[in-house]
Amino acid sequence: MSASVPRLVIAAPSSGSGKTTVATGLMAAFAARGLAVSPHKVGPDYIDPGYHALATGRVGRNLDAYLCGPELVGPLFLHGAQGCDIAVVEGVMGLYDGAAGEGDLASTAHVAKLLGAPVVLVVDASSQSRSVAALVHGFASWDPEVRVGGVILNKVASDRHEELLREALEQAGVPVLGALRRAAQVSTPSRHLGLVPVAERQGAAVEAVAAMAAQVVDGCDLGALEALARAAGPVPGGSAPWTPASPTHHPTRSDEADQQRAPVVAVAGGPAFTFSYAEHTELLTAAGAEVVTFDPLRDEELPERTAGLVIGGGFPEVYASELSANEPLRKAVAALAERGAPVAAECAGLLYLCRELDGLPMCGVLDASARMTERLTLGYRDAVAVGDSVLAAAGTRMRGHEFHRTVVEPGSGAEPAWGVRGPRPRVEGFVERGVHASYLHTHWASEPGVARRFVERCRTS
Repeated sequence: MSASVPRLVIAAPSSGSGKTTVATGLMAAFAARGLAVSPHKVGPDYIDPGYHALATGRVGRNLDAYLCGPELVGPLFLHGAQGCDIAVVEGVMGLYDGAAGEGDLASTAHVAKLLGAPVVLVVDASSQSRSVAALVHGFASWDPEVRVGGVILNKVASDRHEELLREALEQAGVPVLGALRRAAQVSTPSRHLGLVPVAERQGAAVEAVAAMAAQVVDGCDLGALEALARAAGPVPGGSAPWTPASPTHHPTRSDEADQQRAPVVAVAGGPAFTFSYAEHTELLTAAGAEVVTFDPLRDEELPERTAGLVIGGGFPEVYASELSANEPLRKAVAALAERGAPVAAECAGLLYLCRELDGLPMCGVLDASARMTERLTLGYRDAVAVGDSVLAAAGTRMRGHEFHRTVVEPGSGAEPAWGVRGPRPRVEGFVERGVHASYLHTHWASEPGVARRFVERCRTS
């Protein structure tokens, strides 16, 4: 594919300005015009990509310069955008907010520079008029390598308010590409870890995305936004699309037979386990696995011939009663782990493997209990594998992200999963038999050997 795919980054001065509404609505509006739209999200967030997928009909993908490294941002973007006419990238937090203490690393601005993409700044104009020009001027001039190509005004109160805002922004020299009125119907409900995922809202989520699209169509200059996207040149650095295939893999005549013997890797899905990166499934498949999704809320058995199990993040605390009530599946998971099959669990998966969650029985694979708390644990982590496991050899360094309001006691087993580096080093997680369970969310594209190692253990365990 061409490395000059048209693209826009939707950013804002701060969280809560309306990035998700504008980005998702713009994706849907472009798709309604007959364009194949590639949806992307800056940072580790799993929830917004679900709304992006509804808007575009394509898998939402993350671009995280901390988890994957800056060098993979361009290739991962091009991988996701293959076959598309235009790409829309939703930013994270404020435009220049990155990993704590790391400058602009992993910020929206950093990713925009890595992609060579123009930025559209979404400004909450609800409590200002002329001051908007100073705000936009500051963001547009802060980093000369960041090109702010236009502004979309959000939460505009009236025609007169819009007129005042536009007059002020004429002096800032940044074009106004849209003005959106306040609209309650485009809001999406939130709870303790952010927006409620699409999988839990179903019809309501579809209606919300349609409302976002309608608001963007009514209030934005889609032609000007598309023209701005098409003005983007090639992605810097001569990037080629990322591929999940192993660089050492050479197809042979036996590949078809090998595929018939592919180990089944069961991946937890459904409303309780919605957090996963699309690249993980692609990597597992490229490593030779047959990936089968199941729903721990409804399925009483693991998929037929399951040789390995991946349980990602989500909200088991919200569905603890239903997960606990599905005793046949809990016993099947425990039996799989007992016989030494590879099991990889992150955050919500860790809770599900515990003896109990908020007093309700879980799988009992780990001799630990989990419970909800008021304290939010949030942030990037630099980690190293303490010992050998089904995912990594001892000493393997990976970066992860923690985001939860639960606690597991004890916090680590006799063989921890990770040593977390930093000002307050610690160990966390569990490695037992074939189980690797941890609070850390990791992006396997940063270390493709993880998927290959896991699938190989599925073949041999």
